[in-house]
Amino acid sequence: MIRLFHVPLSPFCRKVRLSLAEKKLEVELVEERYWEKSTDFLRRNPAGKVPVLKMGGKFLTESAAICEYIEESHPTPSLMPKDADARHEVRRLVSWFDDKFHNEVTSNLLYERVNKKVMGAGYPESSRVKAGAKAIKYHLDYMGWLLDQRRWLAGDTMTLADFAAAAHLSALDYISDVDWNRNENVREWYSKIKSRPAFRSILADQVSGFPPPAHYADLDF
Repeated sequence: MIRLFHVPLSPFCRKVRLSLAEKKLEVELVEERYWEKSTDFLRRNPAGKVPVLKMGGKFLTESAAICEYIEESHPTPSLMPKDADARHEVRRLVSWFDDKFHNEVTSNLLYERVNKKVMGAGYPESSRVKAGAKAIKYHLDYMGWLLDQRRWLAGDTMTLADFAAAAHLSALDYISDVDWNRNENVREWYSKIKSRPAFRSILADQVSGFPPPAHYADLDF
């Protein structure tokens, strides 16, 4: 049995969950309070971060590396194109969302509003929340620009880049921090990816003390 040590609203964990689900790989989800730095968890990943995937008797860490491992060990259906230039574009966009988007948006909105409370780490910093609310507008506009030229974010087929973006945006949507009316291209793209069977378990997530908004699991939002 594949086992994923995760946090429900972590976009990095969600990206791995989407990859596994798209390839129809059954997984046991184990919630991990990684901030408590338990001895057992640090044995699995000395970096003290989620996700950690137990697969084939190995403990795999770092979400991008995990997703590429899943892709290489279970290549169908493919989430990476065969062409070198196209593969670079997928990796560039995965890095964009997991680095730039995460630092400018996710960490300022989701982490301030949810993670701090869950971890008992104090109150949100209003300056960071304001910075995140401003930055997400730029990122939604950039996604809209990409989708003006492409069917999916990295090209004509759905790839890991779409899952990386959807992982962050779905976590933010859980706390109603995405203005889906800002860009019609982005709204249509998210509606399309949200309706995939791979998304079902993510839409069923519940975080204690943070009920999702009414539209969260609505496929016709």
